[in-house]
Amino acid sequence: QNPKTSSIVKQLVAEGNAGELQKYFGSRMEFGTAGLRAAMGAGISHMNDLTVIQTTQGFCRYLEKNFSDLKKRGVVIGFDARAHPPSGGSSKRFARLAANTFISQGVPVYLFSDITPTPFVPYTVTHLKLCAGIMVTASHNPKQDNGYKVYWENGAQIISPHDKGISEAIEENQEPWPQAWDDKLVDSSVLLHDPYATISKDYFKDIQKHCFHRNINKETKLKFVHTSVHGVGHKFVQLAFKAFDLSPPFAVPEQKDPDPEFPTVKYPNPEEGKGVLTLSFALAEKDGAKIVLANDPDADRLAVAEKQESGEWKVFSGNELGALLGWWIFTCWKNQNQDACAIKDVYMLSSTVSSKILRAIALKEGFHFEETLTGFKWMGNRAKQLMDQGKAVLFAFEEAIGYMCCPAVLDKDGVSAAVIAAEMASFLATKNLSLTQQLKAVYDEYGFHITKASYFICHDPKITEQLFDNLRNYDGKNTYPKFCGRFKVSGVRDLTTGYDSSQPDQKAILPTSKSSQMITFTFANGGVATMRTSGTEPKIKYYSELCAPPGNSDVEQLKKELDELVNALEKHFFQPEKNNLQRKTE
Repeated sequence: QNPKTSSIVKQLVAEGNAGELQKYFGSRMEFGTAGLRAAMGAGISHMNDLTVIQTTQGFCRYLEKNFSDLKKRGVVIGFDARAHPPSGGSSKRFARLAANTFISQGVPVYLFSDITPTPFVPYTVTHLKLCAGIMVTASHNPKQDNGYKVYWENGAQIISPHDKGISEAIEENQEPWPQAWDDKLVDSSVLLHDPYATISKDYFKDIQKHCFHRNINKETKLKFVHTSVHGVGHKFVQLAFKAFDLSPPFAVPEQKDPDPEFPTVKYPNPEEGKGVLTLSFALAEKDGAKIVLANDPDADRLAVAEKQESGEWKVFSGNELGALLGWWIFTCWKNQNQDACAIKDVYMLSSTVSSKILRAIALKEGFHFEETLTGFKWMGNRAKQLMDQGKAVLFAFEEAIGYMCCPAVLDKDGVSAAVIAAEMASFLATKNLSLTQQLKAVYDEYGFHITKASYFICHDPKITEQLFDNLRNYDGKNTYPKFCGRFKVSGVRDLTTGYDSSQPDQKAILPTSKSSQMITFTFANGGVATMRTSGTEPKIKYYSELCAPPGNSDVEQLKKELDELVNALEKHFFQPEKNNLQRKTE
């Protein structure tokens, strides 16, 4: 019933444009563990009023089946600032339609009245003991995209079998229910609640438990620049700084207000490197700030850059910031907990494609480190299991600049990470240390961990499948490569098939998934490289790392060795020319 998407389709029918219609209606968006992610527009392959109604109807039926008290507890719904005028779609509109669907079935809905960071949704699920949460966002994707992210009652993103169960329920509930389109009904319903004021207050109270140097924060001369890259983060990072008694960061004026067009950047993704931070650097130079903090548009990720003595800016990789935050959070914990026995219940987590620096710190300091599959859904769910067993999960991170610094949010949170990073920098400044110097100190103490990650774009799923098939049948059927150029392969773990050459029974310990490609190669020189497909973009990604024991300080030699390994990986395993792969461009 949306006049805009309806007329787009009618126009295509009038033109007899079968090709475009096939694109719109050929296949339904897949509902996976990351929920939905697609361009806004007409047809069942896109995010629009109808597909959001259908998805929510399926989700609602699935929740009714799983929770006898759904009508007592309810769900939370949040949204970012995305909008797509040509199709009339927007995050707010989709959130209201989702709310209407639940309310029509007698389910209480906690619908935020305004935009919020993604981490507010999982926080609200656990804080108000709700059955589930929905966040309408496409995070840092291009402007035409939107998404529908789902959290379970434990406050973590869903993992299988829920994705399958919800997907089947969507298939069974495709016809919109009688009042599905009339989102104005929610405004007069007694089942509608607005959690905005309470959650804002309680969230900032909870993150204050992680503020350990209030006096230093009050006095610090260090200046910060913050950018929310046209997303939702500005107001919340300002409030977080206030909660920690830090002077507010300078906000990049052109980027601080939400704007669905993202006019000043090519991609609204701080992970893409310095291009996104150009305006931040200019403001920092003008105001004499040494540190830039950047959130992605839904404020669940954080990038940090620091001005070097040379005048250059260093943008920390996700792994480097993970090393710094891990060191900092453990140091703060140690200062608070003098009891030697407490450490046996302390855990840190990171995903299998992230740096193993936390493992090195854990080995030396005596706490536990665990690795999970890629994605915060795994770390969030594992953290909850550990916390339910009385363990303390201090920190979890992944290299895609995602950090979970407070157990009150079982997902990545760029707001708490930003203010904790600022406190760490302020503390180090009192010792005349920069973040860059402290990072080197961490590597000196626990061993250098040099990482390099990138990706190729591949729009043809057949080529992607062929590429991974070739690796599984490299020297004849069912044989993996023994060499990559001059580098000897000492181990292979394939989490698509469940094979792991290092296990006695050759079966992988981590869960396997046939629906995504992921192979990790270990090399005789101590290098590790993982190749995997992205769940949300047409990318084949790779992650590589060389770990040296403490005391090996020839960093340049390590970097050179890793560069050569990566070049060999690209040349022999990706074969970009043969496979017509597009390189990442800055």
